[in-house]
Amino acid sequence: MQIFYAPDISGDSYTIDEKESLHIVRVLRMAKGSMVRLIDGKGNLYEGVISDPDPRKCTIAITGIIRNFEKRTYKLHIAISPLKNAERFEWFVEKSVEIGIDEITPVLCKNTEKQGIKVERTNNLIISAMKQSLKSTRTILNDTCHFSDFIKRSTKGSRMIAHCDNSFARNKISDVYSKNEDAVILIGPEGDFSKEEIWRAIDTNFSQVHLGDSRLRTETAGVAACHSIYFINQ
Repeated sequence: MQIFYAPDISGDSYTIDEKESLHIVRVLRMAKGSMVRLIDGKGNLYEGVISDPDPRKCTIAITGIIRNFEKRTYKLHIAISPLKNAERFEWFVEKSVEIGIDEITPVLCKNTEKQGIKVERTNNLIISAMKQSLKSTRTILNDTCHFSDFIKRSTKGSRMIAHCDNSFARNKISDVYSKNEDAVILIGPEGDFSKEEIWRAIDTNFSQVHLGDSRLRTETAGVAACHSIYFINQ
């Protein structure tokens, strides 16, 4: 069943925008009576049928709604460095949304090589991944910020910094994180966090964690951290 993003849905019908309407009618060749699903990004899943297959403004008649669809018992926020290869960062975004993540913050570290991301493109990837994995709550993409500013923020739950420096004592995520707890995880750039950054994170109550014996790429580390929290909560 086809899934569409409808952030402004209300009432007992919804009109799809022109671009999506053209895709529905001309490409997917969906007709009157075809069943569809809509997600609003606020946690609700709608079921409906096409009542008017107009290629300019296709209208959906809403037949049911599931509120708080597959709502998780925890919130996950990953702050991760932008990458020189934008496609690798976008891969992290796509896969983390599919697994389940509430917030992503691009964070600039001492060794970060690229100073930003393509915000519009990344938000479009988030919506696409939501539809692919049937997520009804939209992942928030926060503004890019500096490492020093991020660690000063007040956040709920377990605060973790994942790094590869063996001169520090690190634990497994499962040793410092408990099921149903909110989590904030810092993931560094290609050159990892500097020692100064690690110490500053420790001073602001971040626990040090590792993601196994292998040295992972930044985007792989982000996905591994996301999946670790997901797995613990199953």
